[in-house]
Amino acid sequence: MNVDIVDKLGDDLTVVNAARVSFDKESSWDLLGTREMGVTGRLSSLDLKEKDKKLLEYLAKHQHWSPFSHVQLQFRIKAPLFVARQLGKHQVGLAWNEVSRRYVSSEPEFYTPDVWRGVAEDKKQGSSDKEIDINPVHPNGLRPFSNDYELALIKAKWTYETLLRRGVCPEQARMVLPQSTYTEWYWTGSLYAFARICKLRMADDTQKETRFIAESIDKHCKYLYPNSWMALMREYSDEQE
Repeated sequence: MNVDIVDKLGDDLTVVNAARVSFDKESSWDLLGTREMGVTGRLSSLDLKEKDKKLLEYLAKHQHWSPFSHVQLQFRIKAPLFVARQLGKHQVGLAWNEVSRRYVSSEPEFYTPDVWRGVAEDKKQGSSDKEIDINPVHPNGLRPFSNDYELALIKAKWTYETLLRRGVCPEQARMVLPQSTYTEWYWTGSLYAFARICKLRMADDTQKETRFIAESIDKHCKYLYPNSWMALMREYSDEQE
């Protein structure tokens, strides 16, 4: 799974000035600080003034979300279908464009977890920390050469490619592909929208695979918008205590 930053619009100062325009005011960078700027990681002697950092904290604490929406990010994400469908439920402040197997008939890739997790005792949880061996030792003391999951993937891929060879259109042939098939999508949205996603999807009770995507987005946002992101996520942490 991959989460790559494609583009960005604005910075911490953008959020500050989007708020200050209400009073026809405008702030500027504090030239005494040092921070890393932008996707390229160029060094620049810029930082927010202390009063502007406090403003960001105030905005986040009192849920003044609109200034944070003037900052936009664009990601290209690669993840299995079952992860994409969970994340696709988030709609507000976001745009989504995905690889379509209606038109694409390239060789499918499949996700295989490093660990198979057991069923959780709490029905509100999706899984437990217990590791399940899906390829157990046979009574004769030997392990089979392949497990049921691998066989299912091989069969699905063979059927998909056979349907294509027989002239079936990709939009129908794709029906045999499993939820573990990788997909890719562009995901664009405001800083505030991605903060809401990370607040929900980084929680301990979320699915591990989905949490990986949220944690990756969190790292990008923390790097690109250190003050705004800290204010948004701190408010979230306070709510959980």
